[in-house]
Amino acid sequence: MEFPEMLSAGIILLLLFLTGFLGMRFKVPEVIIYILLGIVLGGFLTDSHLLHFAGEIGIVLLFFLLGMEFPLKQLATVAKKVTPAGTLDVALNLGITFLICWFMGLEIVIALIISGVLYATSSSITAKLLESSKRMANPESEFILGLLIFEDLVAPILVAILVGLTSGDDVTASSMVLLIGKVVLLSFGAIMIGRFVFSRLGTFFDRHMEKDVFVLFIIGLALSYGGLALWLDLSEVLGAFLAGIIIAEVRRSHQLESIILPVRDLLLPLFFLYFGTTISLEEGIPYVRLLLVLLVWSIIAKIIVGVYGGKWYGLSKRVSLRAGLSLTQRGEFSIIIAALATGVYKTFSSVFILASAMIGIVLFQFAPRIAKLLYGQKSTKEKVKMPG
Repeated sequence: MEFPEMLSAGIILLLLFLTGFLGMRFKVPEVIIYILLGIVLGGFLTDSHLLHFAGEIGIVLLFFLLGMEFPLKQLATVAKKVTPAGTLDVALNLGITFLICWFMGLEIVIALIISGVLYATSSSITAKLLESSKRMANPESEFILGLLIFEDLVAPILVAILVGLTSGDDVTASSMVLLIGKVVLLSFGAIMIGRFVFSRLGTFFDRHMEKDVFVLFIIGLALSYGGLALWLDLSEVLGAFLAGIIIAEVRRSHQLESIILPVRDLLLPLFFLYFGTTISLEEGIPYVRLLLVLLVWSIIAKIIVGVYGGKWYGLSKRVSLRAGLSLTQRGEFSIIIAALATGVYKTFSSVFILASAMIGIVLFQFAPRIAKLLYGQKSTKEKVKMPG
């Protein structure tokens, strides 16, 4: 017997609330809880177009809000400060991971997807851990957040490229040039619209922002630019992020967040839930040896980024190690990229994400103790060197 869609929707939201509430009580990030719930409910929610579409809107709004945090001048400043660490991050977590996967027999496109899954630290999990552990005021927090921002800039472009590579067309030099050209065109369009149009709309926003109808304009812009990216065979994530950059030029991001956050918080859990429903563990965990190798490497690579990147950023050895141990959890970007895989590779990526998130949470909690054990008690003379 089939339930009415409204009843099903109500039950799903109540289950999300219950599991999210339990996760909050036991300090388990909601991302993990929602994916596990999706795996459990997979047999009941298979191929739900409505659930998938609602979740897509949620992820679009997530990256729209991320883009809103970065006016063009701030983007340039952040990029300059963390570029050395960010470049090392790309080289290790994308480049070396790709070589490991390729060496162990995976096809080039699959190896690129897996390396993409390994690349980005989870922004949502890390930010919540920093806040709940009261480490936001620690010297490493600015470096960690700066590196997350760098990854937030790189990852949408990476997703767009991987979407192009997995579209089913043959990968040629001309197709890659066309793909990169589309990314540049979409990005240039966002910069021009933001710089020469929305930067002059401050008075318009002040006058109408408090009106209920204004939410239609803001979310409509996010979905339209995300949809334009899809129309160009790119990722809606990139389009949404660029739409956020457009809005950021109005310099009213804080006020606009209060309009968008309730809608995002309603729909985003559905994305993680739907992703969980696509995971099948009936045939066990594939490529166990590769999984173990990549789990170990993913931890080592992030620690190296923290230790050396933190040193270049101006942190002490102790604080840099603490930062590196706090970067190992993967999350939302990894899930987006894993969704591009199929069959056993999606299952493999999903198991990696869950294991990485759980291990990362433990390492984050013990990072101060491990740093203290290796480097001793904090020196009273220890200071943070800020770039420049």
